[in-house]
Amino acid sequence: MHDTNSARPHATPSIEHIKAGMRATWMAGDFGVVAKTIAGDAETFISRLPIAPGDRVLDVACGTGNTALPLARRGAIVTGVDIAPNLLVQARERAAAEGLTITFDEGDAEQLPYPDASFDAVITMFGAMFAPRPELVAAEFARVLKPCGLLAMGNWNPASFSGKMFQVGARHVPPPPGIPPPVLWGDEATVRRRLESSFEAISTELVPIVFDLPTDAAGAVSFFRKYFGPTQMAFSRLDEVGQAAMAADLESLWGSANLAADPTRQVFLHNEYLQVTARRSHS
Repeated sequence: MHDTNSARPHATPSIEHIKAGMRATWMAGDFGVVAKTIAGDAETFISRLPIAPGDRVLDVACGTGNTALPLARRGAIVTGVDIAPNLLVQARERAAAEGLTITFDEGDAEQLPYPDASFDAVITMFGAMFAPRPELVAAEFARVLKPCGLLAMGNWNPASFSGKMFQVGARHVPPPPGIPPPVLWGDEATVRRRLESSFEAISTELVPIVFDLPTDAAGAVSFFRKYFGPTQMAFSRLDEVGQAAMAADLESLWGSANLAADPTRQVFLHNEYLQVTARRSHS
């Protein structure tokens, strides 16, 4: 393997190159395995939203359907969109297994393939926050929403465990120049600034979430390295020395946060995310 984690200068990649890399990242591993560990939290997220039967809802960066399925169970007319076609295959299979009618489309959060004012609500959980140009994401949210339509986001925040995990990855494999950290979508001031031109009644709340895995810290790192695309791809860009260093830092992070009574058999830790809700402005 080759080491791309060094101080040598690199040319800023084109947005097309960045997007191709993102698509490959989310197609790597098997995010569906990771998604199962937080499926209950996705259902809780949806349960707090004022979405009624018959509402047309767009789930942006829907992944394998963690939020689309509970929306459809409630009677919403759901469309899910994601950049990774392999995740959409799993989402369609899950919907079919429950007899749910959901449309799943391949598409980009920065250029949604839908007409203006198509939806009563737009939701995204741990999804659209990873798109590289947040100003375009916010503009697309506003464009496809009807006036007064609901926007709801669940975003990892910088101080959360997940935020710290992403920071370790970025330290070993720096992101392309000019791309803001995804966890800024979990910073209240940043979110308000990004949404204020097109949205009103912006509300934020930190929501607790638990990571509970039947393994020790090293096993948790291996789990994410195998199944979570961003972690797998970060390791693939490092040589053996770099991989060992990143693994050690991640194991230290998981170990220090682990509250399990027996840390050799279980990882149990407190995480959190920022829930954001807002209404599309009339103008």
